[in-house]
Amino acid sequence: MFYIADLHTHSHYAGATSKSLNLETLYQWALIKGIDVVSTGDFTHPAWLKELQEKLQPAGNGFYTLKRLPPLNVLPGIKASERTIYFCLSVEVSCEYMINNRKYRTHQLIYAKDFEAVHYINTALSKYGNLTLDGRPSLQLQSHELFKIVLDIPRAYFVPAHVWTPWCSSIGAMEGHDSLSDCFKDVATELFAIETSLSADPLMCRQYDELDGLTLLSNSDAHSPRNLGREVNLLKTELGYDAMFNAFKTKQGFAGTYELFPQKGKCYNTGHRDCGVSIDADKITGNICAVCGKPLTIGVSHRVQQLANCKAVKENIQPFKYVLPLPEIFAELLNIKSDTPLHTVSVAKAYTKAIAYFGNEFDILHKVALEDIQRYYPKLATAINRLRNNEKQAVAGYDGIYGRINFFNEYELNEKQKQLALFG
Repeated sequence: MFYIADLHTHSHYAGATSKSLNLETLYQWALIKGIDVVSTGDFTHPAWLKELQEKLQPAGNGFYTLKRLPPLNVLPGIKASERTIYFCLSVEVSCEYMINNRKYRTHQLIYAKDFEAVHYINTALSKYGNLTLDGRPSLQLQSHELFKIVLDIPRAYFVPAHVWTPWCSSIGAMEGHDSLSDCFKDVATELFAIETSLSADPLMCRQYDELDGLTLLSNSDAHSPRNLGREVNLLKTELGYDAMFNAFKTKQGFAGTYELFPQKGKCYNTGHRDCGVSIDADKITGNICAVCGKPLTIGVSHRVQQLANCKAVKENIQPFKYVLPLPEIFAELLNIKSDTPLHTVSVAKAYTKAIAYFGNEFDILHKVALEDIQRYYPKLATAINRLRNNEKQAVAGYDGIYGRINFFNEYELNEKQKQLALFG
């Protein structure tokens, strides 16, 4: 069967996350977005683990479901197509260590099939850090040493997280290694997948030959429930834990990803946010801010160029399609300037009606026929058509500032603004 999985999320116990990030809100946003499998995140945190054990029940396929389903009330009046939402036990951990007086900090994802495996993982990791301090625990442990621990635990899997981001990643420019083999040493050959990051896509990844043969996973890394599904993985296989990871390992049944436009990511360009400096990768002449003299944050596009050692061959690029959160598309259509468009009444109203009409967000972005959207809302059909054909204008993100994606120029929007008649 075909299903969609978002395998990097957090709970409200992780730093810099929403207080509303819990199983119930993840369930509701999975319905709205059209996601079938959602990771739990943070299973190393004792309080969150207790909540997981109290609220989840085995689904018989290595995933879990909620014992009590919440009402769909995260947005007033929201309605979505019914589906079963499964949860996959997961955690992101931070490995922090020094080698030759250089500090490394890398984030890694760990998955478990059941709570027994979680127990073994938590017992092992508790020797290297205080698991009660954060849902994303910091461990005094090198990346390859963590990987070896996970390899020895049955039914557990390991995936390097957002490997291209400048900070907190295995090969990132600021705190990472210069190769996967340097990061993971004698167990590097055991890797079967990596998570790319919001600021990278498969076209970029295939310029670096160490990623050849690895499955390129994409996830939301959601720090709030509304950010669920910014990127997801597509599968055509039996819906279950073992089948899913077998698809990642063999590529049989792995159908690709939905990718956020990488320019939208907040780490795409090199730059310095304090000075408003953003530099395209092909225009960089150094790593110092010309305004203040402080170090620039090296962006993903530049980092890819630094490590690139081959030309991406079309046949080697795994399937993917671009996506942009539907509220951001409505914000452009309604001429709303906001970093949180769903907080505005007009965008929330348009989004709620569209979900009720078509069932879920991913169906609107890539499945619903354009003529059906055209009958519903002509301008939305134009935007969706341009999304599906990668016809966009982009202002790239940098140094923690998200980029902007537009499907219309100002003339088009201003000329047609008076003609917009939402939903008939």
